[in-house]
Amino acid sequence: MAKPQLKHDPTEVRLLNIARPDAAAWTGPARDAAVKRVQEMRLPARRDEYWKYTRPDTLVDYQAPAAALFHNDEGRLFDGIDRLTIVFVDGVFDAERSDDLEMAGVRIDRLAEPADIHWAAETYGSLEAAGHYVPRALAALNTAFASDGVLIHVTGKTERPINLVYEHASETSDAMLHHVVKLDAGAEVTLLENGPAAARLNMVMEVDVADGAAFHHVRAQGRDHERRAVTHIFARLGTESVFKSFTLTVNGRLTRNECVVDLTGDNAVAHVAGACVGDGDFHHDDTVFVTHDAVDCESRQVFKKVLRNGAVGVFQGKILVKEGAQKTDGYQISQSLLLDDDSQFLAKPELEIYADDVACSHGSTSGAIDETALFYLRSRGVSRDEATDLLTLAFLAEAVDEIEAEALRADMLARLENWLKRRR
Repeated sequence: MAKPQLKHDPTEVRLLNIARPDAAAWTGPARDAAVKRVQEMRLPARRDEYWKYTRPDTLVDYQAPAAALFHNDEGRLFDGIDRLTIVFVDGVFDAERSDDLEMAGVRIDRLAEPADIHWAAETYGSLEAAGHYVPRALAALNTAFASDGVLIHVTGKTERPINLVYEHASETSDAMLHHVVKLDAGAEVTLLENGPAAARLNMVMEVDVADGAAFHHVRAQGRDHERRAVTHIFARLGTESVFKSFTLTVNGRLTRNECVVDLTGDNAVAHVAGACVGDGDFHHDDTVFVTHDAVDCESRQVFKKVLRNGAVGVFQGKILVKEGAQKTDGYQISQSLLLDDDSQFLAKPELEIYADDVACSHGSTSGAIDETALFYLRSRGVSRDEATDLLTLAFLAEAVDEIEAEALRADMLARLENWLKRRR
């Protein structure tokens, strides 16, 4: 007689098969609290409301699926920009390939260092813990077990951007990175991220933006097609502060980018944007939650997805306006361009408003290439492939325009154009 198959709880199996890093003592209380959050929330399953469009199986399994390495002959992104570079290979800091972690107006430490960093202790895990408007157990798992990351304390206006480069060297790597960025009043920094990071990546970034400070973030997720990633950004904004984040994704078997922003000070501004182009076995999920908890604040969510050959795009965006958050200006748009009948775009825009003097709007559309515009270009001697690429780039432009720096915008558009040419 065959023995009955025992059902194993994915959360308990994951916790039993992950080792707590030998980390500094100051992270201990935050890590202990995060383990309890994971146990209480449980790791996500397909039946969970905010995971019904994206299967979390390969993100929660105790073993990472293998991902083939991609050899990029295009050159590293942002190489033409003067910047401070910090390199991680499969989630491990590479000192030889990184610049010295010193720059005027900023202090940079590493999570893996044993030093007692008092300023980071106040932030590490706290924004993640406060961001569970819906359960985000994978973020809590990261806080509990992340082995490395950078701790950036910005005290003034930085001279040049800080670039986090993520290299993928092992087909079975499973990386957890946790970054903390704290900006003092009036400080300003630009943070760049690029690279595939690992076969499977779980990353958390906590960003605390004080009064009058400005945080600019531009990210390009690596082109290794078989990689899987779940990323989380938790941001808290003070009075008259600015938070702007843009993400470009062009490959990846499964990518889930979550962004949770709390506007807690009056006259704060938060812009979250993304552009992705997917081909074939490609699943891309943007999940955004913006909370207005102060007066006269502005938020924008702008997401564009180009999909073909069965690719899937997901957008879940919410604007929550709390009672008393008068004169809120909230804008949300999610659009997809479907280049064939096999691809699909799944959207869930939400507004929840408890104030009466607000201007909030959201919209979501899916469509094909404009045949009239295509005919116009072709009638002037432009080939069908070139015309399709031009219209695709024009469609993505609204999201890319959210990047303030002209050089970074140009770099992103060039990468998109090259990707489209290769995929003709």
